[in-house]
Amino acid sequence: MEVIVDVIDIAIVSFLLYHLFALMRGTRAVHMFFGLIVLFLLSVIAQWMNLIAVNWLISSLRTAWVIAFVIIFQPELRRALSMLGQNRLLSRFVTMRQSRVIPEVVKAVQEMSEKKTGALIVMEKDMGLKNYVETGTPIDARVSAELIESIFTRPSPLHDGAIVIQNDRVVAAGCTLPLSQDQRAAQSMGMRHRAALGLAEETDALVIVVSEESGSIAYAEDGKLYRKIDLAMLKNELFRSFGVVGDERGPG
Repeated sequence: MEVIVDVIDIAIVSFLLYHLFALMRGTRAVHMFFGLIVLFLLSVIAQWMNLIAVNWLISSLRTAWVIAFVIIFQPELRRALSMLGQNRLLSRFVTMRQSRVIPEVVKAVQEMSEKKTGALIVMEKDMGLKNYVETGTPIDARVSAELIESIFTRPSPLHDGAIVIQNDRVVAAGCTLPLSQDQRAAQSMGMRHRAALGLAEETDALVIVVSEESGSIAYAEDGKLYRKIDLAMLKNELFRSFGVVGDERGPG
């Protein structure tokens, strides 16, 4: 009986470690994650060989390492925990609505890119964005290319902030997004791009950016920024990201 319990215990720990690594893979947290695993293995070896001093030292380091891990990588951990609680039925409902929204968003991006109208468009997925929505002005209107363009066209008072799209509604405009703390981003990016990357680092949202200077298109997702993409690439990424396939895409 004890053997069965041990096997179940090991299986659960392995399952949790594997999925935790999968959620953090590609982020800055993964290196510290490996460091924690190394400390854990060294601790097991030290206990097995009865190395009292080494075990005490590793235990002290492990405590400090975990605290530093939680403090430094709050955005990654928050996003990982949110992804664990995803509701698949809700995701399917969102997918059906986004299949109608995406063409409107792409059309607006095309028009604004040609006119060099700066824009910041947040498309919500599974993680709620209430904290960011509350920083803006409530809109609650059905998504359309014309609405998006009118919000970002000067002299609209809301053109400097971001709009947030939930399902098939523009819920707010003029929203403030967190800026990326990546120092390399601060040196090479404008405010809109830093804001897009900052939100993508903290949530699972997809954020589209249109540059006011060049009209170039970019999007941020999963803590990464993809710059100078064309409309076809953007449309395909939106369909992929929101799980829209086959006939759901509709015409165009």
